[in-house]
Amino acid sequence: MGPVDSANLQSVLLGTAGLSAAALAALLLTLLRKPPSSDPVACNRVLQIFLLGLAAQCLHFAEEFLTRLESRFPVLLGLPPWSENFFVVFNLAWLCVWILSALGLQRGYRAALFLIWFFAIASVVNGIAHPALALVARGYFPGLFTSPIVGLLGILLSLRLLALTRTPKKSPL
Repeated sequence: MGPVDSANLQSVLLGTAGLSAAALAALLLTLLRKPPSSDPVACNRVLQIFLLGLAAQCLHFAEEFLTRLESRFPVLLGLPPWSENFFVVFNLAWLCVWILSALGLQRGYRAALFLIWFFAIASVVNGIAHPALALVARGYFPGLFTSPIVGLLGILLSLRLLALTRTPKKSPL
């Protein structure tokens, strides 16, 4: 790799480090909580909020793309901007993975739970990070308008995931 390539890789890795922390938290929740309930009503409640969250994430991505997050965010961190192609492929790939995880949850695959927890945590972080970035930038920052919706849906999804993976109460002897 040349110096430009390694700088771009470093920018991507450092700029997405928060997502790595969200993935670690999602992995811990997936492993430490019980597998999803086989109750179809509980699963459907999670899926309803999850799919609504995915729709909101699509709007959020559109706002970020139209207002050039791929340029402004890394530069705010002192890193080189990301390419437009990377930003689009990265976001569309995650949206596809999350859509597939909805199908996985319907079929009872525990691995799907990891991806849905990751989405929920990342959504909550988005709801906090974009307003904070706007404060740092002292004005509008890409993704600001849709981030509260994404964050709120992330909180609701987290609550439903907690209910879905709750350990059943033991009955008295």
